[in-house]
Amino acid sequence: MSGDPESPRLGPSSFSELYARHQRGLLAFFMRRTFDAEASVDLVGETFAQAFTGRRRFRGRSAEAEAAFLYVIARRLLARYFRRGRAERAALERLGVARPEPDDASLARIEELAGVATMRALIGEQLRSMSPEHRQALQLRVVEERSYPEVAARMGVSEQTARARVSRALRALDRLVGEALA
Repeated sequence: MSGDPESPRLGPSSFSELYARHQRGLLAFFMRRTFDAEASVDLVGETFAQAFTGRRRFRGRSAEAEAAFLYVIARRLLARYFRRGRAERAALERLGVARPEPDDASLARIEELAGVATMRALIGEQLRSMSPEHRQALQLRVVEERSYPEVAARMGVSEQTARARVSRALRALDRLVGEALA
């Protein structure tokens, strides 16, 4: 990859190769964070669109630099997706507009490409290895979406202790899953 603006490494011909190398990983990145196949496909497309538009600013010279360039864009788009998503979903709901849903075959293919089944098994395994207190804290707070005062009451601990258990459990799960995927 030359950093020369006249002959960027991310030129149109090499850009299709970049897409082939990274589209599947980006799809998995988005799917594992949004759990929304359609949004994940849209975010991958937008990531590459922004990368193509900004390709002349890319100065990297390695595959790692390419990946970093793409994932910086991806993380920014994901943050924007979460910020805007709540407002957009509420507006669509108020207007009675339904988003078109991908068919079952498309969803299955996207989940396969993103490694969702593997991720589910890995998370299940990691949850089984946690202490019962941490598992219960995650169940109540994340799965059942209970407030911290409710979690504390159900666990018979202070709210501060409930927050600490949820936080520790999430950090442990993140670390264990990250190590398993590395």
